[in-house]
Amino acid sequence: MNGQTLPLIWLLSDARNDAGLEAALRALPKWSGFVFRHYHLDPAERRSRFDELSTVARKCGHVVVLSGDEDWGADGHYGAPERLRNGLRLATAHNGEEIEAAIEAKADGIFLSPVFRTASHPGGATLGAMGFSVLAQRSPVPVIALGGMNAERARELNWPRWAAIDGLT
Repeated sequence: MNGQTLPLIWLLSDARNDAGLEAALRALPKWSGFVFRHYHLDPAERRSRFDELSTVARKCGHVVVLSGDEDWGADGHYGAPERLRNGLRLATAHNGEEIEAAIEAKADGIFLSPVFRTASHPGGATLGAMGFSVLAQRSPVPVIALGGMNAERARELNWPRWAAIDGLT
């Protein structure tokens, strides 16, 4: 990112937080990050919603990242290391092997999840605070905590970079 560090707080879009995204983007501190996912929409609706939300995010001074292979003018891409494209490259990882793959793919940042229980994967295994810390501290690439995160959990985890779906809307 041209020598700049990654934003500390990231909002990820999802079907369940869609109605509150504009307000959530306006409430975030300037130069936060926004990851547009919206997998639930058909391609035309998805593009239209991306345009709406990215306009709000940019007016608020946020970094806009797109999940997917499209080239819609986002600042970067989010996803599995092998799918990362131009711009800011933010990989997803759930274990040490996936962190290594992200590093090899030259990711600029890694979303490591799930730290805590999430609405996205109810009943799924979590890393927990200790598991997250062990993996994150081994990475030479900035790690962003994801999964059941909110401001209080970020303070408990004592980790500066975090992201949320429900925890910020």
